[in-house]
Amino acid sequence: MVDTFRSNLIGQELAAVDTPALTIDLDAMEHNLRTMADFFADKKAKLRPHAKTHKSPVIAHKQLALGAVGITCAKLGEAEVMVEAGVRDVLVANQIVGPLKIARLIGLLHHGRVTVAVDDPANLRDLARAAGAQGVTLDVLIEVNTGMDRCGVEPGAEAVTLAKIAADLPGIRFRGIQAYEGHLVNIAAEDDRAARVRAAMAPIVETRGQIEAAGLPVEIVSGGGTGTFAMTGTVEGFDEVQAGSYVFMDTKYGEVGGIGERFRPALTVLATIISRPTAERAVIDIGRKTLGTDHGTPQLLGHEADAQFAGFSEEHTKLTLSGAARDLRPGDQVRIIPGHGCTTVNLYDRYVGERGGIVEAIWPIAGRGRAQ
Repeated sequence: MVDTFRSNLIGQELAAVDTPALTIDLDAMEHNLRTMADFFADKKAKLRPHAKTHKSPVIAHKQLALGAVGITCAKLGEAEVMVEAGVRDVLVANQIVGPLKIARLIGLLHHGRVTVAVDDPANLRDLARAAGAQGVTLDVLIEVNTGMDRCGVEPGAEAVTLAKIAADLPGIRFRGIQAYEGHLVNIAAEDDRAARVRAAMAPIVETRGQIEAAGLPVEIVSGGGTGTFAMTGTVEGFDEVQAGSYVFMDTKYGEVGGIGERFRPALTVLATIISRPTAERAVIDIGRKTLGTDHGTPQLLGHEADAQFAGFSEEHTKLTLSGAARDLRPGDQVRIIPGHGCTTVNLYDRYVGERGGIVEAIWPIAGRGRAQ
């Protein structure tokens, strides 16, 4: 079947795209991919980018081609999408529990290497039984709390004990530690962020040493994010960084010192002005159903200083205009840099990739909605 959406748009100017639409500036995205790959090219630690941001096997393969050692996923459903698309090394950086999900996970091992995070002995034994029944081996990382106080055992003895349990279970291969410092990635001041990352990682590296002293090799300590990649990526004893948002950026990360200067905004929501009730007010055809509004303040590209977001409803957004933005009229297209890229991406079925204002590619967001 011919994809008429795709065939009718490739080669057209961006103005031919109906709104709302999710667009990628391909030049900016490729700059971001190269910038991150170049950083890790001479580092001991390597990049395992997080696909929860882009949810796209096409982009994942671009990251792998630039030297990434594998892909990180948040959910098992995302991992299935990646493996089905030919990604052969995936880390699910969360716990997989319950018979339904465990059965899917173990089945996936016949088609690619999948590693999961664990923080509970009973869950480990459930995974081991399921892997043994299928005659496969599941790789695991012990998740250790970095101070984020989400998942993970505490550093030290508790982590060592769980590592020993994992190493003794048939069907399980203990590979190392998962340690994500997500509570630190958005700290604006670079020096403060770096100091807090070093403090958070010290117990993790010490725990690695304790596990190794117990006779268990630690192949991987994995974690990190876009806001901390340059810090976790240079900590001695840290092996993989799971940065994800750098591929697109958003206004929240644009405010983080040392990050906004390195990477370019590549993701925008294409919208249309549908009403100009007053000289100061405009309404556009996107709202909470088409723009992630959970954190960060969106910006109107080209009018960052003279267009303020004044309120979101389900299908509409109000703008307060000044200066040159007052020239906007109904029917005009505008481009919005999301405050939060990850939650915006999950609202769309496809990307419109453009270069120089010309549509070059239409890519499905294959991992969209794969929350199970």
